[in-house]
Amino acid sequence: MSKTSGLTAFLMGGWTDEAEVSRNTAKACFDAAIKAGWDCELIEVDRNIANRLIEKRPERVFNALHGQMGEDGNIQGLLNLLDIPYTHSGVMASAIAMDKLMTKKVLANSGIIFAEDIALSIHSDNTITAETSGAIVIKPRNTGSSFGVSIVQEGGKMPKADHWPQGTKLIAERFIPGRELTVSVLHGEPLTVTEISQENAFYDYEAKYAAGGSKHQLPADIDSATFATAMAWAALAHNALECRGVSRSDFRFDDETGALVMLEINTQPGMTSTSLVPEQAQYKGINMTDLMTSLLEAAQCD
Repeated sequence: MSKTSGLTAFLMGGWTDEAEVSRNTAKACFDAAIKAGWDCELIEVDRNIANRLIEKRPERVFNALHGQMGEDGNIQGLLNLLDIPYTHSGVMASAIAMDKLMTKKVLANSGIIFAEDIALSIHSDNTITAETSGAIVIKPRNTGSSFGVSIVQEGGKMPKADHWPQGTKLIAERFIPGRELTVSVLHGEPLTVTEISQENAFYDYEAKYAAGGSKHQLPADIDSATFATAMAWAALAHNALECRGVSRSDFRFDDETGALVMLEINTQPGMTSTSLVPEQAQYKGINMTDLMTSLLEAAQCD
């Protein structure tokens, strides 16, 4: 049996805010896998996905899902139960990395510096108050793709809790000024540091996924010590959480103070035509078809 034999199911979509990003990732990766010789099928995920997978009996799954359900350990647990090997991280790494507060707790003694947590109070009239002065970032505790991120400048008007869907768990952090940096880690090894620039004040959903939404410079034009630290922290987070396949860690760097801060680690990073992971892989001489083969060959259950 060849390495590419048997059906490879590309799971995409779902019912979260990040479904369309997932479809774009799946289609880009599907096209590359077909080119590399894999027998592939795109499968839209709905509440009947377990029965679909039992019916299809794929040899392996490429997990192209983003956000809750696909990135937080739920789909990984289902695939473990069905004994279908899958790409990217397993249950525990996925669940921890998706929860921004839990990520900080698990990596608290690692030497990685994260943005300072700010206590929020949510009142009965849906107003929010923060126990701090200065600019802060308020965001959902467990979503990706920069959905629901709100930056409140010092003295600015706070959003109300009903700005987010009911039941959303919110966290707040000190706003870190400076430059956006990111590092992809493939099979435990960091690739390079990219600096992201855009007209928006924050690297939001539009900047991430719209054509021309942002500009990427790789390798980033930063001092060698900061470059090395970003690479080391990304690899450390990936390996400490026992991530598999590929992850991407995002940072803020204030070159006026020299402060580097990790924002989060993504276990299901976007892999569309505008995404950072394929771009960094290409910089290291790994084209999209080789990247897909590398990830598919590493598919496994927990």
